[in-house]
Amino acid sequence: MKNTISKKYVVDYIENDLGEIMRHDPASMTGAIRETAKVFGLNKYNLFHYIVERADTISGTQSYGFDTEWGRAIRAYFESEYYKFLNQ
Repeated sequence: MKNTISKKYVVDYIENDLGEIMRHDPASMTGAIRETAKVFGLNKYNLFHYIVERADTISGTQSYGFDTEWGRAIRAYFESEYYKFLNQ
């Protein structure tokens, strides 16, 4: 499984694979993914899919379709980092 993420991958996946309009800043999103992955010791690719589509790609983050305390901590940290990168 690859452990990398790029702005191009983020935009292409959201726009082409999900069919959505890119509403978020791809540079901030990529930076937040990288920082969150580093702090929590996660695979960047898996983290991206967990954040964007709630995919069950990170063990222990979901139970019966709901985020666990661990999953909520990851999401909260990602959100904080996203806004930090966005406001630089």
